[in-house]
Amino acid sequence: MLIDAVTEILRETAEIAILPRFRALSAGDVSEKTPGEVVTVADREAEELISRRLRALLDAPVVGEEAASADPALLSALHDAPTAWLVVPLDGTANFVAGRPEYAVMAALVRSGQTVASWIVRPAEDDVYVAELGSGAWRNGIPVHRAAPPADPARLRGAVLTRFLDDDAKARVAAAEPRFAALTPGTKCAGVDYPRLLNGDQDFLLFHRTLPWDHAPGVLLLTEAGGAARHLDATPYSPSAPKLGLLSAADAASWRTVRTILLP
Repeated sequence: MLIDAVTEILRETAEIAILPRFRALSAGDVSEKTPGEVVTVADREAEELISRRLRALLDAPVVGEEAASADPALLSALHDAPTAWLVVPLDGTANFVAGRPEYAVMAALVRSGQTVASWIVRPAEDDVYVAELGSGAWRNGIPVHRAAPPADPARLRGAVLTRFLDDDAKARVAAAEPRFAALTPGTKCAGVDYPRLLNGDQDFLLFHRTLPWDHAPGVLLLTEAGGAARHLDATPYSPSAPKLGLLSAADAASWRTVRTILLP
């Protein structure tokens, strides 16, 4: 099966290129690809291994995070090609470099601009999350569904990555913080934050940037488990036509509640 084959590719790549380097990177293994964003030899080697094996499994363009960061024209495959792969060789690279376990390996399959399958592998915890459009979501082979969140907003817990918000949006978020049970900056790794939302560790996530490799895997995982993920104007997320601002929540009702409180 395609689902199992991709899972094995991601897990085996993590064993080869990522896990041996965790807390064992040398200074020459890390560089800055853009101001404030680092990349490692593990990112590059893992992307090469995954991309080659995915193309052998299903011959389609591969949009890898590192390749597309260097050549944004590669993103056109997500809306021009009938089928395309999305690859995140190492999500949460800054955490990985700092020796923190909040990192992930992710992939997604996009058909006609829509995510139809996704994978999130958490090597440090040996957890695997998989979703298939119309079929559901699984954690380590067991079907999962997001439990209903509290109806009272004061009991909701969420995460907002404020780094890319403008000053007005940051001020609104700060003003809204006391109305929730908890509001954190998240883990700086979508491959950790989306599973935490799925598992009930938090009830909502707000991101400003919506790069497809960051969100396509997690959005499908969440929505197949009963959650809601939409742009701030309430339009659905699409990896082939992303726009700024993405709010994900445990269900549609909590999405509306959080949207009203955070960004009135």
